[in-house]
Amino acid sequence: MNGIEPIELDELRAVEAELNTRWPETKIAPSTARIAALLSVLGDPHRSFPCVQIAGTNGKTSVARMVDSLLTRLGLRVGRYTSPHLQLATERISIDGSPISPEGYVEAFRDIAPYVSMVDAQGDIAMTKFEVLTGMAFAAFADAPVEAAVLEVGMGGSWDATNVVDAQVAVVGPIGVDHTEHLGSELTAIAKEKAGIIKPGSVALLANQHPDVERVLLERCVEVDATVARQGHEFGVLEREVAVGGQQLRLQGLGGVYEEIFLPLHGEHQADNAARALAAAEAFFGAGADKQLNAEAVAEAFAQTETPGRMERVRAAPTVLVDAAHNPDGARALSGALSEEFAFRKLNGVIAILEDKDARGILDALEPVLSEVVITRNSSPRCMDVDALAQLARSAFGEERVIVEPSLDDAVTTAIQLSEQLDEPEAPMAGSGVVITGSVVTAGEARALFGKEPA
Repeated sequence: MNGIEPIELDELRAVEAELNTRWPETKIAPSTARIAALLSVLGDPHRSFPCVQIAGTNGKTSVARMVDSLLTRLGLRVGRYTSPHLQLATERISIDGSPISPEGYVEAFRDIAPYVSMVDAQGDIAMTKFEVLTGMAFAAFADAPVEAAVLEVGMGGSWDATNVVDAQVAVVGPIGVDHTEHLGSELTAIAKEKAGIIKPGSVALLANQHPDVERVLLERCVEVDATVARQGHEFGVLEREVAVGGQQLRLQGLGGVYEEIFLPLHGEHQADNAARALAAAEAFFGAGADKQLNAEAVAEAFAQTETPGRMERVRAAPTVLVDAAHNPDGARALSGALSEEFAFRKLNGVIAILEDKDARGILDALEPVLSEVVITRNSSPRCMDVDALAQLARSAFGEERVIVEPSLDDAVTTAIQLSEQLDEPEAPMAGSGVVITGSVVTAGEARALFGKEPA
């Protein structure tokens, strides 16, 4: 990889191998006791900076990146913690808008490793991989030092390792069903868990929600005396127009209206994410009815926002897009953006999905916009069996629209070739495309295939 020495990658891989001996992020013991114990012996680094914390089912990483961009452009040194990563573990911990270096990642782990061992020895369950990563992020932020941290919840809310912080601003995105093995399938129960990030005296920014979900969130706000702002009421998207390379927005913020915001991202869902990010930045700085953020800085921050693996164009002619949609809600957002903002005459999909996801729901959401699908697998041991996924795809798309390729690189090649096969040989190539989706792992590996650097 550009700029990364082989020895640095070797050391990074060694740390990752060590971390992988711990419980993975798919196996949890709901408690913040272990991360709290680690942070205590480290001197509570998470209390050295104010925080914006972000929960919800979809859009967390995009909102985190936007908030990071806004706070940075408005003059702060910002640390950002997101998960999972697309290509390299260093992407999870960002300072000054860039991933921590492999050397910095290794150093962060080595610095806290003795204290992690102490915590491990105190209980029956050793610290999980995600808990250790969270400790590394907080230590790195304190060491930098950062003036603000933007934290994406890993899973749930109340018992997530990031929830040891007392975030001044809590952003709760749309809540749907995902991670059912841990969170269950009851929306109100999921909402109650995610509402745990709303702390006493904080500002809670709530996306449009199912009425039952909104009730749970508002009850939590009343319980802890949090100030509430709701999307579609106190803030939101006033106007949205599709533009070349993204969209043009007019946003209602907590402090007033922000005109002519260009967002270089596709989809109505990204416009909604931008509204939440703007409100989060305003709340962080104490903006309100009589105080607005610098409009020029806000516009520049949004214009510079990047969200790798979210409807990201990695090739032209034919167009190849990569998207990390991994549940039905994400797939519906992707499908809507593809149909509204692109004029593909022929669009084929490359799909690999993890086995614990609602594969049929994802396929059903994508079926209306895809001509054909190439079913494949990524490198994750959790990836759904190709034949099993193909069977579901045939029931959703029909036998004649489904092709199977066991490896992702072959699947991408096949999909591109299919997109180049037009009914009329003399017709121009414009309008053909490929979208690669189904999993964050799939998106990350596709980015690597097209030579994209970790971001």
